[in-house]
Amino acid sequence: MSTTTQSNPPPVQKSDEEWQAILSPEQFRILRQKGTEPAGTGEYEHTKDEGVYNCAACDAPLYKSTTKFSSGCGWPAFFDAIPGAVNRNEDRSYGLTRTEITCANCGGHLGHVFKGEGFPTPIDERHCVNSISLNFKTEETEDKKA
Repeated sequence: MSTTTQSNPPPVQKSDEEWQAILSPEQFRILRQKGTEPAGTGEYEHTKDEGVYNCAACDAPLYKSTTKFSSGCGWPAFFDAIPGAVNRNEDRSYGLTRTEITCANCGGHLGHVFKGEGFPTPIDERHCVNSISLNFKTEETEDKKA
């Protein structure tokens, strides 16, 4: 498990106005106001290409495609994050106690993590992530940068 509980503010700090200038209204609603995109509407739910999923707000690498799996939940699912990339926070909204996951670099809301659902993954966790919180970069895109 490579997520940590957030105790310090993330390194990237911007005002709401600064975030609104670089994010679409829907990205701002989800990443900065902890919203959720409707199930089955996200761009990356069925993506099977090899690469890295980065934060849509700050471009920090969050998940490798090798940890993505099909959960049938309506959002991209990963069984683990890149070490140190994602923080966990207790979320008591909507009368529930859940574990929220956020980008460790900018604090952007990614989604929630669920444990013990019985998926055949190495750690039996499902990171249920909003597609709009992510930008996918294929291995080819990453190789061209190097």
